[in-house]
Amino acid sequence: MQTGEHWRNVFENWPESIPRKGILVTTQGETIPFANYLLSEGILLVERESPDSVGARKVMLTFASIAAVKITAPLELARFQVMGFQAPL
Repeated sequence: MQTGEHWRNVFENWPESIPRKGILVTTQGETIPFANYLLSEGILLVERESPDSVGARKVMLTFASIAAVKITAPLELARFQVMGFQAPL
């Protein structure tokens, strides 16, 4: 898979049982809290609940620029198995 395709798969297949809310960490180290998102061919559009320091409520970024996704909902690890995660053998 090319850079960013793993993140695209995560967002394309995000299950309804997990809130579409969290914090993106970009490859430049910026943190972007989000409360929802939309997808296009190569870009993720995230929506903030409140504006950032310059007043922006929406952010568009490439999947390749995502370094990490932090989940803010207090969920048990087992809930993430629907996303393909599994316990080590």
